[in-house]
Amino acid sequence: MSNPYYSGPANGHFDGTRFYNPGHEITDKTLRDLWQWRRNRDRKVWPRKVDVQPAIPEAGVAGIRATMVGHASVLIQAAGLNILTDPVWSQRVSPFRWIGPKRVAAPGIAFDALPPIHVVLISHNHYDHLDLVTVSRLHKAHRPLFVVPLGNDGLIRKVAPDARISIGDWGTEVSLSSTATATLVPANHWSARSLKDRRMALWCGYVIRTALGLVWFAGDTGYGDGSIFRDIRAAHGAPDLALIPIGAYEPRWFMQPQHINPAEAVQIFLDVGAKLAGGIHWGTFQLTDESREAPVEALAQALRAATIPDDNFVALAPGHVLDQRPG
Repeated sequence: MSNPYYSGPANGHFDGTRFYNPGHEITDKTLRDLWQWRRNRDRKVWPRKVDVQPAIPEAGVAGIRATMVGHASVLIQAAGLNILTDPVWSQRVSPFRWIGPKRVAAPGIAFDALPPIHVVLISHNHYDHLDLVTVSRLHKAHRPLFVVPLGNDGLIRKVAPDARISIGDWGTEVSLSSTATATLVPANHWSARSLKDRRMALWCGYVIRTALGLVWFAGDTGYGDGSIFRDIRAAHGAPDLALIPIGAYEPRWFMQPQHINPAEAVQIFLDVGAKLAGGIHWGTFQLTDESREAPVEALAQALRAATIPDDNFVALAPGHVLDQRPG
């Protein structure tokens, strides 16, 4: 089968057609696996809607600030830059507008209240991370630089043919300004927009280096043996701020290779040596079986078990503002 997204030489995580996670448990699931999950699932009931107090961000901030929009969408402000990660303002995350996981929490920043957006970082092409309707709106309103891993540029071009796009492999460093860079780093995950294109576009996290400090956005990831996280610390240093997923993890037999749970998120916090972390990827769209509040409760339990103060790793609800600590 040919790859519709990317053509390039094979390397340590690309076999010439599909990307893969070296040394990590296979993330591919069969239709039989999916049927087993659906048949035996213990899906907790979520609220249809939760109250959100949206933030109104400043045009710029003096330090490093993260404001939670929802799910994996975060506004990062640092060094004169306004950066969005995996932006989704749509009501559903699905190939269809009328069916699929629906937003239960309004965006923590109204789209029209966004400051000027300079950069958009896309981690991978799943619908809850790459929403082309939102991409089109951002391009029309802000004309940002889109940074994407290999094979994802064509999707952006479908809705924004003249967009500025930087494309990278794991290890690629992209200049964001005269004082800031973003480096694409590994994540244990996968990609697909349909049943026929699994792992044909790359996935990643990002290390954002600024004059004010280091921010790591993990994207989506499983834990595995933890080596990729220790390698990120060794290569780039300990983040001043880490954005780590804590939700969409049940049932474990199905989700473990691709999504960490809160206990694994705390271990990653220790592996990378982060000074401060925000928990993302929870509470906006019901993708898996755990209750909406389970990630928050499990995070608190894991922090207590590791004797980590709970204000060092905070579950970010929409509208939550998290500032880098001085020093």
